[in-house]
Amino acid sequence: MGIIDNVERGLEKLVTSVFRGSGNSEVKPVEIASRLRNQMDSKSMTISQSRTLAPNNFVIRLSDDDFARAREWGSPLAQELCSTALNHAKSQGYTLQGAVEVSFRKDSSLRSGDFEIDSTISDAPPASVRPSPAAPSAPPTPPREAPKRQPVLDIAGQRYALNHASIVLGRSAEADIPIDDPGVSRRHLKIEQRGTTTWAVDMGSTNGSFVNGRKIVGETQLDDGSTISMGQSRITFRLLPPTQGDRA
Repeated sequence: MGIIDNVERGLEKLVTSVFRGSGNSEVKPVEIASRLRNQMDSKSMTISQSRTLAPNNFVIRLSDDDFARAREWGSPLAQELCSTALNHAKSQGYTLQGAVEVSFRKDSSLRSGDFEIDSTISDAPPASVRPSPAAPSAPPTPPREAPKRQPVLDIAGQRYALNHASIVLGRSAEADIPIDDPGVSRRHLKIEQRGTTTWAVDMGSTNGSFVNGRKIVGETQLDDGSTISMGQSRITFRLLPPTQGDRA
């Protein structure tokens, strides 16, 4: 708690009156820091038993008045919030895909004193000006190719990102994703990534594997929303945009 306390005291000292809005409305930096940590917790994504991926890119949306005040502080405020994210990731054992980035955006739909945080998992290298509050508008940029969607498995309320070419599911503790089900073989099913497609490959299981109710004979291609059945376990395969990689 010492590290977190020190960061919060530094935020309070740095910008104790930056976000003073009209009347009694104000955005407090410690509130931003607290919500940023909550975003990391609620949007973390389990990859394996020993690896949990957390957001590292944060866009803080502020009202017109609060945004104007935030721009007066720029990088120092963003850097303090980056430190908050790094310290929280360390304390919780989270893995970060890339550098921590914090930026500010003006959202005219928000009232003074209100704010929202959009968080994503990003492996893009940090931009040299990213920590500073962004200008209200930016020049148009050429259209970019749509980002590749993240394949995930939903198993008993837990989400697993498929970030390797081959992942084995089974009752064995040595499986990449262990399944606690007596009807599942020790090495039951393999999920393979082949380019832009994903395949379910039965590994000679005793009770067989099924996709959307049909038994896998050899292998079956998975589509977004496919349901995999093995023993009494039901698994949903999803393809999620990077901005929603941790939502159902």
